[in-house]
This record gives sequence, structure tokens and C-alpha cells, in this order.
Amino acid sequence: MYVLGIETSCDETGVAIYHATKGLLAHRLYSQVKTHAEYGGVVPELASRDHIKKLVPLIRQVIANARISKRQIDGIAYTAGPGLIGALLVGASVARSLAWAWEIPSIGVHHMEGHLLAPLMESDPPDFPFIALLVSGGHTQLVEVEGIGLYHILGESVDDAAGEAFDKTAKMLDLGYPGGPAIAELAEEGDEHRFEFPRPMTDRPGLDFSFSGLKTHTLQTFASTAKTRQDKADIAKAFQDAVVDTLTIKCRRALKESGLTRLVVAGGVSANRSMRDKLQHMASEENCRVYFPRLEFCGDNGAMIAFAGCQRLLAGQTEPPEINALPRWPLSKLAPLALSQESTA
Repeated sequence: MYVLGIETSCDETGVAIYHATKGLLAHRLYSQVKTHAEYGGVVPELASRDHIKKLVPLIRQVIANARISKRQIDGIAYTAGPGLIGALLVGASVARSLAWAWEIPSIGVHHMEGHLLAPLMESDPPDFPFIALLVSGGHTQLVEVEGIGLYHILGESVDDAAGEAFDKTAKMLDLGYPGGPAIAELAEEGDEHRFEFPRPMTDRPGLDFSFSGLKTHTLQTFASTAKTRQDKADIAKAFQDAVVDTLTIKCRRALKESGLTRLVVAGGVSANRSMRDKLQHMASEENCRVYFPRLEFCGDNGAMIAFAGCQRLLAGQTEPPEINALPRWPLSKLAPLALSQESTA
């Protein structure tokens, strides 16, 4: 089965071709970062317009790169939510229209399920069940995963997601957009001993997160400094360490409480090298194993959508030919899929 994947949930236009047995055949990604950087964040209308301009040319390129014809495509998967409504509608409209014209099925994919399953595309994927840390610009969640669609939310952010906190802190320090890479780069120059920031909600039971207080603490610290580059670097280092330690503490707690020994980490923030190192070290201490997607699939991309959609199409899941976009869509509302590990290979 050849599946065309389309991702347009925010500010990246991603397209890919995934085959059920051959794996990923081709993928392309167009980033709108330069477009939105001057505004300090994503402008929804501009994002939608860029998706309209870039999506169809990218589809043509990916089909050509996969060395197949459009007649060989058996299904189309697209991001149906959550995300920006205008951006989602671009991908949904194109996907449903092509599916109708080519007389093949199309299926809406949950954006965070795409992230969660991305490590399963690697050569050594995790077996079910496992704990998943989903950490991105809009989501920070700990999920117990029994199988595809069998998700139990263990904890999530009660305010800002980790990625959102990175972006807001970077804007505070005048580092530009996107904030995650900017903070990580500047933190390399920081003195880890100068500031000690709180690790929010780690001193109480539970697996929920909160980063708004940490953001406020960062603002107060910044206001009391001379605002030199070294001041900013020291603050970036303290902020990043606080976020990474908080995520690590909660992951350790989730593994211990569940008794599971596999941890999947996915989403845009999973590209952060400091977090990867810290979680690897923690997993080693707990005799557990941690799985990450390759760096190019940490952020939004069409490959993860093609893969997730392929699994559901293989299982016979179908949807009526309607254009649906869900800006809010709880992961726990997804239909379970009784697939064996072998069927995801």
C-alpha cells in the first residue's frame, strides 16, 4: 500500500510517500519560519496562504522523487487536527479532493498521534506498551501507550506547553523565532552555576506540568540583570536546565509508576540535545530504554502523517468523504486500533 501523507497543521508544509512494506520512499518539507520570524510567532492567515501556494507543487515533487505514478497511490492521509483551522483546511481540502478524483480512500490523522508513532518508522522501533512524552509547541503530555489508538493520558501541562515556554522566553530575551533552537544555542555559552530556577510541580505527586510560573521567574530574573549577552546566556542555560530536569523527573516517575521500561520521546522539543542526553542518562539509571525519532522527524512533517495514516488504512479504517478539520482534538478520543507490532513494520 502506497500512502500519500500531507501535514499542514501550523507553519510547515510536509508531504511524504510511505509504503506499507518498503517504508518511507520520499518526503519534502517547506518551512515558513522566515515568513513568521519578523512577527515573533505564527500568523495564521499567512500560514494558510503559504500552504495553498506550496502544497500541490510539493505533492508533485514527492511523487516524482518516490518514482511512482499517482495511479499507484492507494490512500491519502492528512492532518485533521489539532492545529490552526485555516491551515488544517488547506490540507484537508486538497487531500479529500485528490482522493475523490483518484477514487481512493483518505483519512484524517491526529497530529500528535503522528508524532507519537514517528519513532516506529526507525529500524529498531519500540514494542508496545510504552510511555510516551509528547513535547512540542502546543502540547506537553505523558501518555501510556498500549497500542495504536490505545492511549491513556497520565499527565499534561495545565498552562503553557514546554515548546510554548521556550518561544515566549526567547522572545523575552530578544532571541527571535522559533525559540527552542535559539535558547539551546545561547545556553551553550551559559554559566550553569549562576542561576538556579525552580523545577515546577516536581515537589508534589502526579504527572502534570506547569511552565507559566517558570516563565514568570525567568522574566523577573532578566529584569534584575544588565541584559548583556552573558546575562542572557546564563538565563537561557538556567531556563533550559529547569525545563529539561522537570521533564526528566516526570518521565522517571511515569516509568516507575507504570512499571514499563520503554520511553518514547517525540515532538519538536525532542530535538533538544540537552534533553536527549538527560533522558538517556535517566533511562540508563532505571534500566529502561528511550526512543527518539531522527532529528528531521522531530518537528512537523509529512512522513509521520503518512505512516500513521497507513496503519489505520491497513486496518480497514474508513471515513466518509467529508472535509473535516478539528482545531481541538483530544488524543484520548481516538479510536483504538488492534494492530500487532509486526503490522507497523
